Amino acid sequence: MSLLTASHLAKSFGPVDLFSGISLQVPPRARIALVGPNGIGKTTLLRILIGEEPPSGGKVQRARGLTIGYLPQEASFEAGHTLWEACLEAFAEVRRLEGELHALNAALQKSPGDASLLERYGALQHRFEHLGGYTYETEIRRVLTGLGFKPQEFSMPLEQLSGGQRTRAHLARLLLARPDLLVLDEPTNHLDIAAVEWLESYLNQWEGAVLLVSHDRYFIDKVCTTIWEMRPGGLETYRGNYTAYLQQREQRWALRRERIQAEMERLEREIAYIRRNIAGQNVSQARGKLKRVSRLIEAIEQIGFEAVLDQQWGQVSQQVHISTSIMNVDEAQRRLRALRLPGNSTPPIHLELHPRQRSGNIILRTQDLLVGYPGNPLFRAPDLELRRLECAAIIGPNGAGKTTFLKTILGELEPLEGRVHLGASLQIGYFAQAHEGLHPEDTLMQAIERVAPHMLPAEIRSYLGRYHFRGDEAFKTVSTLSGGERGRLALAQLALSGANLLLLDEPSNHLDIPSQEILQSVLADYKGTILLVSHDRYLIDALATQIWEVTAGELRLFEGNYRRYQEARAEAASLTAAPVMEKNSAPGETYRSRQRARNRAQAEARRRQQELARLEEEIAALETRLQAISAQLENPPADPEALRSLGEAYTAAHTQLESLYAAWEQIAE
Repeated sequence: MSLLTASHLAKSFGPVDLFSGISLQVPPRARIALVGPNGIGKTTLLRILIGEEPPSGGKVQRARGLTIGYLPQEASFEAGHTLWEACLEAFAEVRRLEGELHALNAALQKSPGDASLLERYGALQHRFEHLGGYTYETEIRRVLTGLGFKPQEFSMPLEQLSGGQRTRAHLARLLLARPDLLVLDEPTNHLDIAAVEWLESYLNQWEGAVLLVSHDRYFIDKVCTTIWEMRPGGLETYRGNYTAYLQQREQRWALRRERIQAEMERLEREIAYIRRNIAGQNVSQARGKLKRVSRLIEAIEQIGFEAVLDQQWGQVSQQVHISTSIMNVDEAQRRLRALRLPGNSTPPIHLELHPRQRSGNIILRTQDLLVGYPGNPLFRAPDLELRRLECAAIIGPNGAGKTTFLKTILGELEPLEGRVHLGASLQIGYFAQAHEGLHPEDTLMQAIERVAPHMLPAEIRSYLGRYHFRGDEAFKTVSTLSGGERGRLALAQLALSGANLLLLDEPSNHLDIPSQEILQSVLADYKGTILLVSHDRYLIDALATQIWEVTAGELRLFEGNYRRYQEARAEAASLTAAPVMEKNSAPGETYRSRQRARNRAQAEARRRQQELARLEEEIAALETRLQAISAQLENPPADPEALRSLGEAYTAAHTQLESLYAAWEQIAE
């Protein structure tokens, strides 16, 4: 039985229809991603499904007793709690049982032979253990650490957390509460790559269902097995992850194009027949055909090709208003040829990047580089080299110094030690994450004039339209723009720069998936060199020829794309092991020394695997022993000494198990 079912959902705001005709089901253990362009109504649909917003039409049915956990894009908490206390709320029932067990234990100390107390204690202890009563604090620490919180932040008051930290705290509480259906709206916002990968692993072990909205294509690839695509015509279902969805979507679009083209050609033939016979012997047949063609064209104008072709005329006629007058032949042909063919999606941005001149072959070299601020060094880099047409992706946790590195390359910051050598004939284009290059008081017209003073006002307005700034929006000031609009304006400026070296700091932030796909395609065809800071692993995997990982005060170099980087980490078996590099990573390094480092890493990996296997055997044995003791406590012995002995054995085994869990986690991480 489905956890949630929706039929013919529609949502309108006044005269504006946001969406209509949406029907769907969420089965148990589903892994569903809801995708579509910004503004199509994804968040509104989620809110309707969970009951936080009413639909304008249709209905939603939820399974009896269904528990839903919802993560909005901006989370809010009641003041007065710490981060740890907020997470404890997920274990309210466990903590109630814990208090009751303490009270029963005190009562048993006074009346050790009370059979009813013993029976009650055994039953409560079994339920307490089943709900994770002996491990819930360990689980809280594991989840908070996985989502990027440091131990010293656990006791911070919620009101002192940033907006991003509060969203992560809300996500942590939802994961700990383990609802039947987890509904997540942009869960990877505010997470660095390490935290996103942890969340992927956690959700892959999740026993409930997951419905999420995300612009992180790599995350969807790793977590989801069903894609719901929201389009102006409704919702379509695709089986598989995001990569499979792209392949299936292209196949469906090709079939649609063929089908619609065939229908257009059929209607053209009908009109040609009508034109030949409207004044001849077959006039009545021609008039009948003209009436049918007229009403079909009117219907397509109102609800679109696909809606008309997918339904019987009786169903179509209930959704459209057909005039009583019949078109003449010329009008029918004109309106047929004016029909708008359905697009694949809402039009994405139209981005083009072309270098004005060719750069030299060596783009960038560093020597003995230390990056940071006076009194606050961030990381030391090996001697790096970036060549023409390469793409180096800089990754690492928030605050590691990635943006500082870009500013050091640009010359805006001096290196603490060493040098940065830039190549010949470089024209640098810089896309800043915070869009510092935009002037808040400028209008959009003035922002484009700054980088292209030769463009005429009409040309600027037309150019802004390619980035979805239309009509009077060209006269809005930068200070009034949203984050996504600022990003589009910054890309519009970048496209006019003619740069042959792009320094891009989170260029896909705030872009919807169709626009991300366009950005990826344009950068893949770009005939220049790219230095990319991004959390978008799908983009990195498609473009990167090198990965520069900034972590723990150093920069480490990996050859290849993101998948090759992951393979190299897996080979090393530990973030602390020497990274596998196929290219010299230090001056004078020989093949033999690299091979010795590889062998040491593999030996360490084998040792860790053996230790993990030993710990897992001990954990399994202790868990079996605890289950046996729990079974005895469900039917406790009448002898108080025997009961006390059982309780002590349980406590000792549980303490040892916690120690083994901690040792396993330390080695596994």
